[in-house]
Amino acid sequence: MSVLSPVALARDLAIPDLTAVPSALAAMVHAITVALRDAWSGVHVRTVRNHPIVSMDDNYDRLGFPHDAVTRDARYSRYVSETCLLRTHTSAMVPPALRSLAAEGDSRPDDVLLACPGLVYRRDAIDRLHTGTPHQLDLWRIADRGSAQAMSVDDLEAMIATIVAAALPGVERRSVPAEHPYTTAGRQIDVRVGDEWVEVGECGLAAGSVLTAAGLPPTASGLAMGLGLDRLVMLRKGIADIRLLRSTDLRVASQLRDLEPYRPVSNHPAIRRDVSVAVGDDVDDESLGDVVREALGSDSDCVESVAILTSTPYDVLPAVAVGRLGIRPGQRNLLVRVVLRHVDRTLTDAEANALRDRIFDALHRGTSGPGGDVHDEVGHA
Repeated sequence: MSVLSPVALARDLAIPDLTAVPSALAAMVHAITVALRDAWSGVHVRTVRNHPIVSMDDNYDRLGFPHDAVTRDARYSRYVSETCLLRTHTSAMVPPALRSLAAEGDSRPDDVLLACPGLVYRRDAIDRLHTGTPHQLDLWRIADRGSAQAMSVDDLEAMIATIVAAALPGVERRSVPAEHPYTTAGRQIDVRVGDEWVEVGECGLAAGSVLTAAGLPPTASGLAMGLGLDRLVMLRKGIADIRLLRSTDLRVASQLRDLEPYRPVSNHPAIRRDVSVAVGDDVDDESLGDVVREALGSDSDCVESVAILTSTPYDVLPAVAVGRLGIRPGQRNLLVRVVLRHVDRTLTDAEANALRDRIFDALHRGTSGPGGDVHDEVGHA
């Protein structure tokens, strides 16, 4: 099993959780939980925050993920050891929260909302909408009102309506069937943005097996929902680039303390660099993005997007390309476009070239090079 190096783990753990400080993300959590508290008279709201290193049991097993689930693969998860990893979703905070609730016995409230906000850690693509460390919010309502009054799909749809109205006032919504290992009657939550439907969360009735495994009585029922906080804030404020949420530019940062509409500041020019590399067959957009983040470290903020333009197997490459790259049977030649644009300042050509070279060195698995610079371009993306 591939595990994070101490340096990579320390870097991940040093990333600030913006839901835990005054910010637009914290304001979004507050708006949603207040709306639910007001809609559900008498519900007890509990905010749960745990360390981001969790057991595989809480991240996967106790939520019903099968042992062969693709999400367990080290290509998509950041393992710390053979039994622990950086949580891949805020749902990992739910099993211990349910156990704590069950341990209260007769003193347990009849109706509780568990609100679990925080950072999650994934191996993801690099573009304007994705990051390897997004923020999520899990919301689980647990009630013990007897089987005759168990949570229903109507309760779930009412929860969806309340949350979307609080997070994105006036925006059209829909819910479509979806499957999750820890819910029944699963739903995906979409909102309309222009002519498109955009996913903002997933939900369902809390699976009885998850509740009873935590020690709750069989009469307990619940609603389970997970929301993408970064996307909700971006849609609410009109922000196009997820990196802006962590910008240190005062013109930007001063606008990220509330949910008021974002006023764009002047863009810095984009610089495009195309690199031609030899890679193994297991490389995709997600693993590519993670390798780039690992290679650049703190400089990964300079990368706006990384995309595969073409993928060519070894056996159809011309001999000159095989020799230039040092590519071997079983490998592929990728033409990768890297768009560089720092959110706070303009990059120089020298900085862009240095970043390009570091990316090439991290990606290329051929026996020769340079293979690197196919096309350079400066301008607005």
